[in-house]
Amino acid sequence: MASIGQAVPEGTYQVYHDREIRSVSLDSYRGQWLVLVFYPGDFTFICPTELEDLGKRHAEFKKLGAQIIGVSTDSVYVHKAWHDTSQAIKNIPFPLLADMGGRLAQSLGVYIHREGVALRGSFIFDPDGRLCAYEVHANNVGRDMGELLRKLQASAFVRENGSEVCPSGWKPGDRTLRPSLDLVGKI
Repeated sequence: MASIGQAVPEGTYQVYHDREIRSVSLDSYRGQWLVLVFYPGDFTFICPTELEDLGKRHAEFKKLGAQIIGVSTDSVYVHKAWHDTSQAIKNIPFPLLADMGGRLAQSLGVYIHREGVALRGSFIFDPDGRLCAYEVHANNVGRDMGELLRKLQASAFVRENGSEVCPSGWKPGDRTLRPSLDLVGKI
């Protein structure tokens, strides 16, 4: 099971991106934010809506220095076929990682053994390669990628402003809090 502070899982995986298959090591993303977005499978119903939404917000993630990787237990060849046939997937600007066998999904606690697929899990690793935020839920409810972006924005803010914290619903430009005894009982 994933835990806050956990290091990004080691390993080299194949991805389909920019019309090619290549190998990537997750450790190579140190020095930047890494957002792993697990989904149960290509050619499904909710998954393309999530990835399309994420693709539309990609520039906002990039502004924060984040790399996004979509992850399923499908092969890179299935990723390519999905990319070539789905209007929603055709334009996504980030790689799709093949986690055949579910090794990466297992290391983060989102693998469903009896089905051979991952739960919907979103994981944010900081530039030091440490897990700072994650969300996991059942596969029958799609995620709001705006909320994932907000979590990344808040994580980046507190990393840069260590003495401040972000209250519920915080968005860039909103008021933050400075933890102190003076706040106890006054919020």
